[in-house]
Amino acid sequence: MLGPAQIRSLAAELGVTPTKTLGQNFVIDPNTVRRIAAAANLTPDDVVVEVGPGLGSLTLALLPAARRLYAVEIDPRLATRLPDTVAAHAPGSADRLRVVAADALRVGADAFAEPPTALVANLPYNVAVPVLLHLLAVLPALAHGLVMVQQEVADRLTAGPGSRTYGVPSAKLAWYATARAAGSVSRSVFWPVPNVDSGLVAFTRHDPPAVPAASGPAPSGPAVHGPAVSREAVFAVVDAAFAQRRKTLRAALARWAGSPARAEQLLRGAGVDPSARGESLTITEFTRIAAAAG
Repeated sequence: MLGPAQIRSLAAELGVTPTKTLGQNFVIDPNTVRRIAAAANLTPDDVVVEVGPGLGSLTLALLPAARRLYAVEIDPRLATRLPDTVAAHAPGSADRLRVVAADALRVGADAFAEPPTALVANLPYNVAVPVLLHLLAVLPALAHGLVMVQQEVADRLTAGPGSRTYGVPSAKLAWYATARAAGSVSRSVFWPVPNVDSGLVAFTRHDPPAVPAASGPAPSGPAVHGPAVSREAVFAVVDAAFAQRRKTLRAALARWAGSPARAEQLLRGAGVDPSARGESLTITEFTRIAAAAG
């Protein structure tokens, strides 16, 4: 594992100064990366994606637990140096590493020779939610993961309907996976020290919400397997519902539906109370609304 002195030495050698633009806060505590690697519950068959490996702290902890690790790094200096760092500190696991020099917000499935099955990462604070949702969208074999994000973001990602922190990130992640809080991380283990603590979010992928067949039972009846509408259609409803949190769904969805009256019609057709608010709905209910719109 890399300690604080080694990390600062590597950064100085490469001329790297952590920047807010790239969301760079390097973990300098070996015990923390060991804890994250253990909490990820990787199997020897897992193909892991790590986003923003930086100087390699977490990478070194993950490599022994996985069959393959793809490290996606946007900074070319860090991407070039990572294999040398791994070869020096974990020569027995060096052949498991593959570095992908790319922006995680734009990387696609074709960047990986094997379909990744797990995501474990210290996600950059400024793009944590978009990166997580993007990877779940483009990597269908991604079955589970553990990500470290700003504590406030962790609270939002794991919130359930009815919670004051439940919102767009919560609902969209729920489309893909079941998420839970997996612990907190002190700001003191980072360099530079951020202004906030971090939280760990564990997730397990599931099938998208199922909705009743168009000619089948009422919305309260049993659901058929598989979504009747696209993810994009459901996410459009989620975005509209939370754009004006204090408004009822009848009002909040008026522009999306075309008018308040049409919004009410669709909501009633989906078995959702038009006077409810977005923060009270499950992702299955959002899916029913999108399905009602056809």
